[in-house]
Amino acid sequence: MTKVLITYFSASGNTRKMAVAVAGGARAVSGTEVLLKRVEETSLDDLKAADAIVIGSPTYYGLLAYEVKKLLDESVRVHGSLEGKVGAAFTSSGGSCTGAETTVISILQAMLVHGMIVQGDPEDKHYGVCCVGTPSQKDLRLCRRLGMRVANLANLLSTARGARRER
Repeated sequence: MTKVLITYFSASGNTRKMAVAVAGGARAVSGTEVLLKRVEETSLDDLKAADAIVIGSPTYYGLLAYEVKKLLDESVRVHGSLEGKVGAAFTSSGGSCTGAETTVISILQAMLVHGMIVQGDPEDKHYGVCCVGTPSQKDLRLCRRLGMRVANLANLLSTARGARRER
């Protein structure tokens, strides 16, 4: 069973709605176990146990929320143990041109420092899903797509690792 962790911070509820949609997409992939948690309830053991980690944050002044940054800062204690895991990010913001992409890229940078494999999307929302205000139906579809893509990649990598071990 491939384990996908979706962790998020949400003050208004918009990022939570996105997280639920990402989780729904991941759950749609056979052989996937999904753990959906608020970032304040997410432990370093949760990060280590996951095959894929998707992090959501609101955008505050072009940056991620303190609560998300705190988890990423604390993750230095498990540096090296997240290598090879699949990572992705999403954000909600208060308006257009408010730094949503910089928020997502900040999360992805931390994932890359950990040696994680970042899941992008060549079709839309290349770095991760960013929405303005309450997520629209299109935004929620894109969140579900993100969850499915992450789960599929994590399953593929897990299968490849298993095949290598069997040799």
